[in-house]
Order: sequence, then C-alpha cells, then structure tokens
Amino acid sequence: MKILIKMFIVFNILNVWGQRTPTITHITQKPIKDIGGTVELTCSVLYSQDFPVMWAKVNKDKNSEPFVISMGGSLVLKDTRFELIQRDDSFTLQIRDIQETDAGVYQCQISMGLKSRISAEVELEIRRPPIISDNSTRSLLVNEGQPVKLECYAGGFPVPRISWRRVNNGILPAGRSIYRGNILYIPAITKEDRGTYYCIAENGVGRGARRNIAVEVQFAPVITVPRPRLGQALQNDMDLECHVEAYPPPAITWLNNGVQLLNNQHHRITHFASADDFTDTTLRIITVEKRQYGDYMCRASNVLGTTEAVVHLYETIIPVCPPACG
Repeated sequence: MKILIKMFIVFNILNVWGQRTPTITHITQKPIKDIGGTVELTCSVLYSQDFPVMWAKVNKDKNSEPFVISMGGSLVLKDTRFELIQRDDSFTLQIRDIQETDAGVYQCQISMGLKSRISAEVELEIRRPPIISDNSTRSLLVNEGQPVKLECYAGGFPVPRISWRRVNNGILPAGRSIYRGNILYIPAITKEDRGTYYCIAENGVGRGARRNIAVEVQFAPVITVPRPRLGQALQNDMDLECHVEAYPPPAITWLNNGVQLLNNQHHRITHFASADDFTDTTLRIITVEKRQYGDYMCRASNVLGTTEAVVHLYETIIPVCPPACG
C-alpha cells in the first residue's frame, strides 16, 4: 500500500509539472493566398503566462537569424499591414494586402531561456502569376541539320505548366520533336522548321505568360524553275526565271556556255527579294538572236553551298507574248 501511495504522489507531481510546461497546442495549417488578400496565422499555447510568445519569419535554409515580428502582445515590425490579435491563449498574426515578399515560413516561438525555446512553423504560400525567366531561350541561329533545344523556364505559384506553339498556328515539327517539360528538342532541324515559336506558361493565376523565340535556320540555296523550257521567235525579248530560297541571302548569277552574263544591250538581270529567304531572279534576253538559243544556268551561292538550275531557250516561229508584243 505504501508503495502505491508513493507512486500516486510522484505521478501527480509529474502531472502538475507537465501542465505548467508551456506548450504550443495549435498552429494554422499551410495557407495559400492571393496577392492583395488577407491571412491570419494563429498560434495557440498553454501555460505561457511567464514566458514571451513571439512570431518570427525564418529563412527556409535556416542560414540566418529569424526576423522577429512580434514579442508578447506587441508588434515589433512597423508595418501597417501587420496586426497582432491576442485572445486568451492564442496569438494571431494578421497580414493584410499580402505582397509576394510575404511568402515564407513563419514561426511561433515560446522563449524558455537564452538557448531554449519551443516552436512551431507554418509556411505561407502566395499564388503568383507565371513569369518567364530571362535564362529562357530568346532566339537561335543554326545550320540546317543541327540539333536545336528551345528552353522555357517560368516562376510562379502553383508551379506553371509549359506548352509550345508556333506563330499563326504553324505545325510543330511532328514526329521529329521531343517534349521534355520546359524543353522542346528538335534532333535535326530543317529549313521548314524556321520561324517564330513561343512557349506559354500557365498556372491558373492571371492570364499566363508567353515568350516568342525566333529560330533562324541557315541552309544552302534551293532553286525552283517555273518553266524549264521556253520558246521564242527571233528578234523578240524573252524572260527566263528562277525562284531561289536560301539563308543567308545568296549571290545569284546567270551563265551561258560557262560565261557569266552581265547587264548590257543583250541582257538585263533583275533580282526581287519577296522575303528574307526568297528571291526571284529574271534574265531578260533582249531581241533574241540565233546564237542566243540554248541552255542558261541560274546559280545561287551562300556560305552553306552552291546550287544550279538550267533553263533551256529554243526557237519558235510565233512570238510568245509577253514579253514580246509588249
């Protein structure tokens, strides 16, 4: 019996001591708020009458001292957006007109001494519209056949989703492109893939963000001859045409029997660039003579190569109009 009485007394003493030890019984669960809104972070404590209760903002990495916001029933931070509300054993930190910089970890602390404290943490997360980072791809200049990687990085909360498009609803390189989240990878780019791409970052907050990425593809000239065989009567003018596609813009020449032709009383050469990559070139043979029938070569050259195409001019009896009869 004496042993039971002693055990009962010890149990009650320990129980009393336990009740007198300050304890954090509740802290607000992880809130997610919009910029401009209001949040209340509540910390409920027991037996803290003899110990100061503090709210502080702490660095996630814990590599710096917490920034004290309140001590006991008073605010330390002089910011009109912050208010401390004390009700019995609860300490509520209210933040109005929430800013992006308010996001972070907040800590409720009961200071037991210089090196002893009880604490609990809550992380405040702020919904933020996507912002595409500067380390995303802005533009590229590549040679045809090279691999291409377009990168798009975006911040915001929740974490943005990245998607890819081409301007004017152009088709992405189907079957040849690989999507890896925020990266669009083209193993071997072609001239048809050149143009403006854009990445879109969306997370349900705001209208999303978009960045245009200009992709320039350098490629050797490609020549198209709309009429490879042309007939014209003697003493009439005749136009020979080539359409040249190339980037960078090529040097274009016309040749007959291996000799480069120049503008003179017999020939007139004109080039018309319809776009950065397209040039129409025309050789006008003025007052066709017998010796001028035969093959004419259109040649286009840039740093990536040289391409040639032939237009054959033959004699007819009836003039072709135009350019004759003009």
